[in-house]
Amino acid sequence: MVKNPPEGCQRVIPYLLYSDAAAAIDFVCKAFGFEERFRLPGQGGSIMHAEVGLADNILRLATAPKEMGCASPKDLPARHSLVVCYVDDVDAHFRRAKKAGANVLKEPEDQFYGDRPDRARDPEGHEWYFPQPLRDVPPEEMGA
Repeated sequence: MVKNPPEGCQRVIPYLLYSDAAAAIDFVCKAFGFEERFRLPGQGGSIMHAEVGLADNILRLATAPKEMGCASPKDLPARHSLVVCYVDDVDAHFRRAKKAGANVLKEPEDQFYGDRPDRARDPEGHEWYFPQPLRDVPPEEMGA
């Protein structure tokens, strides 16, 4: 019987579209610590499908096929999504992303809900949120 989800996949997988998917792969690996796991080239230097991984999770991405009505965030008038990736050391992660040229939107800062996140934008406009949990906060304390 076929396994669902397939071996090595989480049940929900973000799929991001870029104008330059090859550059996006290089960037997320250098700045955010992902590793490239698979690349299926398309016509004219495009990428039909690729997968990068962070620990035991995957992210899929490809060149935005305009003929199918798709676009990169850099071609859109407003933010349309946010990718959340938990990290073990947000301060080290932040320094790495900043050094690699990530567009820093928010430096790491402790939050009332128990996380210490930072936020960045990649070169094509996808926004990334990297929290490090510091403490468990009960819902009733969050509402106070």
